[in-house]
Amino acid sequence: MPSPPLGAVLVDDEPLARSLVRQLLAAHPDIRILAECANGFEAIRAVAETNPDILFLDVQMPQLDGLEVLELIDRDAAGRPAVIFVTAYDQYALKAFDANAVDYLLKPFDRARFDRALERARTRLAAGGGPVALPLAPRGMPLARVVVKDGVTVTVLPVEKIDYVKAEDDYVLLFSGGRNHIKKQTLASLEDALPRERFVRIHRSYLLNLDRLARVEGSVAGGSMAVLIDGTSLPVSRAGAQRLRALLGSP
Repeated sequence: MPSPPLGAVLVDDEPLARSLVRQLLAAHPDIRILAECANGFEAIRAVAETNPDILFLDVQMPQLDGLEVLELIDRDAAGRPAVIFVTAYDQYALKAFDANAVDYLLKPFDRARFDRALERARTRLAAGGGPVALPLAPRGMPLARVVVKDGVTVTVLPVEKIDYVKAEDDYVLLFSGGRNHIKKQTLASLEDALPRERFVRIHRSYLLNLDRLARVEGSVAGGSMAVLIDGTSLPVSRAGAQRLRALLGSP
């Protein structure tokens, strides 16, 4: 009995690039195109609605880039959908493989190179994939924004708009402009990705945007509290106080 066809979603903001992948897939009758997307928001919706086996994904796109899309879509323990990046930029290759991508097709590529990537995807799917790592930012480059998914709604938070971050087990709460957004990520991993000159760990459960700090004052319990511009008070540990003094240049 023949195997059912594999479903694919194509994501690229350039129609000609999507057309090329579509033409190359025409030679593979076991692949069925489920959707084509011109941006990251469409991609997230299409993946949720069609549950593809393979995702052909551009990196640099308006609104959300490919790495952010990969962070927000649901992938099972086997890494489905298998992700093949299709891009003109080679600087993201290492990060793509860190995120458990199957292959990284650098434009321009020929049919033979495309077919090899597709065969790798088939092999990965047949083998049950492997552990899935979530991308944060290209190595050595701090995050400029944090993307948060709530159902089908995606919110893009520039880091300068984040007031502070609170740990909630394996999640973080990002507070921005009087609202909070929940994201499945540890505080430690987010701390590593955010700009260190802007964000400081003031407590084991809190990261603070220094631009929001109004003052540090004592608490009735004998510790310290960071008072934000909007009046919010956050606990400051001894180690956090030392970090604040070092960054603020105070004795």
